[in-house]
Parts: sequence; C-alpha cells; structure tokens
Amino acid sequence: MRMRMRGVGGACALALSAVLMAGLLPWAGVASAAAGCSGAESDYNGDGVRDTAIADPEATVGGRADAGSVTVVYGGGAGTVQVHQDRAWVSGTAEAGDRFGHALAQADLNGDGCSDLIVGAPYEAVGEVRDAGAVYVVHGSPEGLGGGAAPTNYNQGQSRVAGSAEAGDLFGYAVAAGRTSSGTPYFAMGVPGEDLGTVRDAGGFFYVRGSSVAWVDQASPGVPGVAEQDDRYGASLAATPVHLAVGSPGEAIGANTFAGGAAVFSHTTDTSGRPTPLTGLDQAAPKVGAAESGDRFGTSLAMAPIPDTSGTYKDGSYLVIGAPGEDLGTAADAGSASVYRVTASGTVAVLVAGLNQSAPGTQEDAQPGDFFGQELAATVQGGTLKVAVGVPGEESSDEHLDKGGVQIFEIAADGTLTDAWLDPGWGIPGMPQQQMFVGTSLAATPDTLLVGVAYGPGEVPGAVHGYEWTVESGGAPSLTHRPGEGGLPAGGKAFGAEVR
Repeated sequence: MRMRMRGVGGACALALSAVLMAGLLPWAGVASAAAGCSGAESDYNGDGVRDTAIADPEATVGGRADAGSVTVVYGGGAGTVQVHQDRAWVSGTAEAGDRFGHALAQADLNGDGCSDLIVGAPYEAVGEVRDAGAVYVVHGSPEGLGGGAAPTNYNQGQSRVAGSAEAGDLFGYAVAAGRTSSGTPYFAMGVPGEDLGTVRDAGGFFYVRGSSVAWVDQASPGVPGVAEQDDRYGASLAATPVHLAVGSPGEAIGANTFAGGAAVFSHTTDTSGRPTPLTGLDQAAPKVGAAESGDRFGTSLAMAPIPDTSGTYKDGSYLVIGAPGEDLGTAADAGSASVYRVTASGTVAVLVAGLNQSAPGTQEDAQPGDFFGQELAATVQGGTLKVAVGVPGEESSDEHLDKGGVQIFEIAADGTLTDAWLDPGWGIPGMPQQQMFVGTSLAATPDTLLVGVAYGPGEVPGAVHGYEWTVESGGAPSLTHRPGEGGLPAGGKAFGAEVR
C-alpha cells in the first residue's frame, strides 16, 4: 500500500499507509517539437489527447513482489501500456520491494512535444544499499512511451548526483515536474530520508534543469528554516510555471515536534542551479492556526497557476497545504488544509485558514481520525479555484472503518466556500468496506478530478474514477479505469495508489 514516511504520522497514519545513467538528460534548453508530437500536456504518444498514468507500486513483476508497475491509458481509445523495470526501454531491473510508481510526474523534458513520464521508486536498492531510492524518466514519442529517446535514471550512486546512496534515503519519495513560465523544462526529486552529517532524516531535494542537477536542503543559502532531525524536507512537492513548493511534515516548530512546515521557491536559479527560495510557511506564519505536535503540516501539497491575460501564468500560484494530523477541539487527527495565494515575488496571502470538515456552510463534520488533508489536488476552472481534499479516515459506521472519502471545494476570490462529497457507495462506485482509505490518491486535470481507489472491494482491488469538477455530492464518475476492463490488463494489487 502507499507507504508514509516512517515516524511522520504515528500508528494511526501507518494504518492508512500500512544501471547507472550514461549522462544527464539530453536537453539544455527547449527543442523544437518532433513530427507527430502535439505538445499537449500529459500526452505520451503525441496524438493531442490527454493520457493517464496509473501506478500500482505493490504490483508483482516477474515474480518479484512489490516491484511496482505503472499502467498508461492512452486517451481516445488508443490502448494501454505497462511500464516497469523489466521493460527493455526502462532503466534498471525490477526487484522485490522497489515500489516503482510510488510517485509520478510528467512533463515534456526534452522539448520534442511528447510528454515524458517520471517515476519515483524510493525503496529501490542502489547496489547493496536498501531503500536508497531512484527516479526513472521514460520518454514519450509518436509511437508511445519507450519509442523515443533512451531512458534515464537518477540515484545517489551516480557521480553527477550529489551525496551517496544510503539506507533509508528514499530518493524519489516525491517528484514534481513541468515547464517554467518561460518554457524551460524542470523537475524536482524529494529525498526526505537524507541525513545531513549527524542530523538524521533532515531531508532535501534535487532540482534538475538543463544540464544541472542541484541539491537543496535547509542548510542551503537563503532557504528558510534549519536542518533538524526528522524534518523530512522533500517528503512532498508541488509546482506551477512560477513556483515550486516543498513540504517538511516532520519540521519542529519550537518545542512542537512534527508540527510541519513548507517552503516556496521560484524557478529562477543561481550559479549552482538551485531555485531561488522565496518564503517559508507553517501554521503560525502567516497564521492559519497553531503549530502543534503531530499536525504534520506539509504532508501534502497542491498548486495551481493563477490565470493571467498573457497566458504565461506570471501572476503567481494558489498553494494548498494539508495538515492531516491537526486536532480540532477534542477531535484528534481530524485534519485541516490551508489555502494561500502566492505572488510571483513570493508575497503570501491567506485565502482560507484551516479549512476543515466543520467549516461553515459545508456538508460534513470533522471527526477524530479523519486525516482530512492527507492528499490534495487543485485546479483553476473558469477563473475559480477548485480543491479536492482526501479524507482517508472517514467512516460512516463501525462497519466501514476508514472507508475514506473526498471533499471537493469551490473557493471564491473572497474565500467563500461551496462543497460536494464523494465516498464509497455515494458517488464512488461499489459497496463500502473497511480500510478502503479513499482519498489517499488524487490528481487534477483542467477538466477532471481523478480519484484512485487502490483498495476497493473485489478479488482484484483497484480502480481510478474521473469526475467533473462540478460534480454534485454523490454524483457518478464520468470515466472509470479498472484492471481487466476496457482493454486494461487484469491483475495487480494496488492499482490506483498513485495517478497522474
């Protein structure tokens, strides 16, 4: 199942999760689009139709349990392809416990007009070093994934990647990618288990742009905060053409351990290739609540570019930060999320402070152990911000403990809210059962909210459902991807644990 950072969430959160490269990526700027590649986002085969990548990091590959696999569903009925490390066009070899697909991102990294798939495998062994982690890039082409440029991979056993591979680094635990407002491709890779000297699990991330692979941590110049044990800096990442956000859910705020924090960077780089730090955030600055032990603020992040008249998104970004361990009164671990507006220069304004299920005018009630904010997705549609919040600990009765759900908010410019609710048996197809943990896998497209149900009912669990952002409470999905249906290969163990 979808593992969470050790020590970040305690027993309740654990119940919810219970080949060297030949060189750097072959781009230093923006290339011309290749014939047959549309330039559309999330289009791996270049036909102009959005494709969907669905991970099963617990999939058995070649008899090796939890090696992990990603199924890509080409849009417009153009078929599917399974991506894993036993493919000749994917670097490395599938090994037990790699969890290939734990994290996913996409971007046109080599500028040929076809999207490239970026896959995190944080439990990959590097040599004999367990759980060191790696990230894999599989390039798109008019023939689909694997038909284009040679694959690449990144790990800390490589000479051009800073540091050394160490047990528990979890390189690739989070990934984010895209193009800047000037059109330059980039991607980031979180390494939340990285030790900095004697400081264990301080964490950091790599920022890849052009020929540069730059390391950033809380000891880097200008970066807010101090590198401390258990910060887990880089455990979550999100980005827009203007900004990169980095979560540190283990951050101590004063004496409050695992209170959590986040930082925002611009894509402007220094001479070492590091992005420019703009601001740090926690629940006290700017104030959206109180920083308390175990809040885990920064466990999840979502960003959406603020539309502007130029079409280059230079006005800034909306940023949503989840704190699934937030206590609301006597409701322990009910969870919350805060919504910000960040200008291009890094000025932060709070749009919604401490959004939770007891917010005025909304349809649900905050309960202990809901873990509201464990996962997030966001987009701007028609000029209005839409935010989906995962609530994997939601339950309607003792019979359906931790069945989970998803709350979808429409947030006006003045912070006014309207919402809709989906859960198993009420918009999420199928009968509810215990420990489905719906709400641990979400992704946003401009038109569709994707909800992964990796632990659903049936002999072979797993599905991904797509909903219009305007869906009403209990509304039906507009699309469903399920193993063994619609041309998708049968089998798997946690299909939909991650989706992009």
